[in-house]
Amino acid sequence: MMFALPFAAGKSKGWLDMAENLLDVQNLQVSVGEKEILHGIDFKVNKGETHVLMGPNGAGKSTLGYALMGNPVYKITGGKILFHGKEINAKAADERAKQGMFLSFQNPLEVPGITLKGFIRSTLQQRGGKRVPLWEFNKQFEAAAKLLQMDPAYGDRDLNVGFSGGEKKKAEILQMLMLHPSLAILDETDSGLDVDAARTVSQGVMEYQKSKNGGLIIITHSTRILESLHVDYTHVLVNGKIVKTGDGSLVDEINENGFEAYENAAE
Repeated sequence: MMFALPFAAGKSKGWLDMAENLLDVQNLQVSVGEKEILHGIDFKVNKGETHVLMGPNGAGKSTLGYALMGNPVYKITGGKILFHGKEINAKAADERAKQGMFLSFQNPLEVPGITLKGFIRSTLQQRGGKRVPLWEFNKQFEAAAKLLQMDPAYGDRDLNVGFSGGEKKKAEILQMLMLHPSLAILDETDSGLDVDAARTVSQGVMEYQKSKNGGLIIITHSTRILESLHVDYTHVLVNGKIVKTGDGSLVDEINENGFEAYENAAE
């Protein structure tokens, strides 16, 4: 049975109805300081699609995720990002989040002073423009926590404060399930997780996929989180460029042979 989020879909659902295409990245160039990291990235994500971005360490995968989300450290020096058909190059990260974009961090930050529940409920209310009933919110929170084998008591603790690495990653996926963004970007979500925790996180991602409404970008250099997920497109990123795009079978090829052939071709 699909995990239902009647109030979380709120504003994002209207955005989804506007167009099939969610994200259109055109010739994107991104620099950090004086150094250009991404050199002309092109790809599109449509509603209901899952895209995997793979590559060796230092390829620019996380840079792309941060640039899409609007982190000001990652400066767009060329190209465009279109989200729901509108250019968002100049939009701040909070504006992109309000429009339905979500980034799960590789190393989630601790935020003292606001509980996990308080953060999610406040975000829902800001995005939807109306109060979220507490009893309904708690019911949905407990259902999401159960799915992720997470003690609901974590909801009353300060966001990520004192959480283990695995608990932080589960909390990120719980936020994704509760907020139900139209585009979710997962950056190395399975890094540092043991086999059981990675499987649990993967189940949460599968639940998000079931809606068929949201687009999903999974950034990883591992294939563990992908084992039980349907993948529509796989992109190989080497030295700041997409050097290969294929379907889900490309994940298996990389798992077997690694990135060496693509690294050599990019030199």
